[in-house]
Amino acid sequence: MNRAKVNQNINLNDYNDIWVIGEQREGKIHPVTIELIGEAKKLASEINKKVIAVVAGHEIDEEVNKLLHYGVDKVLYISSPLLKTFSTDGYSISIANLILERKPEIVLVGATSIGRDIGPRIAAKVGTGLVADCTKLEIDSTDGKILQTRPAFGGNLMATIICPINRPQMATVRPGVMQKAAHIDNPSGTVEVITPSLTEGDIIAKVVEIIKSCKKRVNLTDAKIIVSGGRGVKGPEGFELIRAFAEKLGGEVGSSRACVDAGWIDSMHQIGQTGTTVRPGIYFACGISGAIQHLAGMSESKYIVAINSDPTAPIFKVCDFGIVGDLKEVIPAMIEEIEKNNSFEV
Repeated sequence: MNRAKVNQNINLNDYNDIWVIGEQREGKIHPVTIELIGEAKKLASEINKKVIAVVAGHEIDEEVNKLLHYGVDKVLYISSPLLKTFSTDGYSISIANLILERKPEIVLVGATSIGRDIGPRIAAKVGTGLVADCTKLEIDSTDGKILQTRPAFGGNLMATIICPINRPQMATVRPGVMQKAAHIDNPSGTVEVITPSLTEGDIIAKVVEIIKSCKKRVNLTDAKIIVSGGRGVKGPEGFELIRAFAEKLGGEVGSSRACVDAGWIDSMHQIGQTGTTVRPGIYFACGISGAIQHLAGMSESKYIVAINSDPTAPIFKVCDFGIVGDLKEVIPAMIEEIEKNNSFEV
C-alpha cells in the first residue's frame, strides 16, 4: 500500500463522520452526489458514523432539502450570494474552513470538472492528502481506515492507498462508479444553514460571462444501453453503423480512446479510464479489443456483449455474450431482427 506522507500533529480521535461534498450546477444537484451518498452510507454502516452532505450555493433550498430523501443524517448548506455562481476560490475556501471547524473523518468528492478543481485545493488548505479517481472504497477491519483503490501505471494495476497519519481522508470518485442511494419517503435528517466568512476579495477569479455549448448532450452516465465502437469500426464512417444500432436500441453512442485520438468521434463519447465511467444495463463493445484502460470505465455494466472478428481479443474474457464476426455483418443482422420483433427491452 502507498502511504500519504503529509504529516501533522493531530489527534485522530477528534475526527468523526463521513462527508459528501455535494455538487450543484445552476441550482440542480448533480447525480454524482447521490452516488457518493450511497457509498458513504455503506462505509458509515461499518464504522458507525453519520453521513453528512455539504452543499455550497445560494437560493437552492428546495434542491438541498431533496438530499434528505437519500438518507443523510444532515445537510450542511453553505449559503451566500457570493456562492450563487461557482468559483474555485469561493467554494474551496468555504468548504475547507468548515472542514477545519467540524473535523470530518472522511470526505468524498465527485471526480467531475468541478470536483477535480476544488478537491485538491481543499485537501491542500486542510493539510491532508487526496486519492483521485477511486473505483473502490472499503473500510480496513483492523483499524477502521478507509482503503482507497484506483487504477495506476496507465491502468495496468490497481493501487490501494491509505492515509494513516492525517485527517480527513479524502477521495474523489468518478460519476457512474458507485450505486446511487435509495430514495426514502420519510427522511429523518436535518438541514443546517451556514453563512460563510467570505468576501469579494477572497474570490480572485471573477466570472465575466457564461457561454453554453450548442452541442447535443451525450448522457452516457445515465444511459441504460450503450453501443461503443473501437478500432474495429475502421474510421469515422464506421460510427454511422454504431449510431444506427444505438438509435434502434434507444441507447447512446460510446467510443474507445483510440477512436477519439484518431479524430473519428468527439471526446464526449469516450469511455474508459481517461473518459467516462458507465454502468448501463447492456454495453455493446463493437470492434473493441478490451484494453484494461477501457475496461476500467465499463466493466460494471450489467451485461456486456462483445462483437469482434478476433476470437482472441481480451474483451471475450470479460463479456457475458460474445459474437466472433465482422461487425459490418453482425450489426445489420441484429438491427433486422429487432425490426422484425419491433421491440427491445433491457
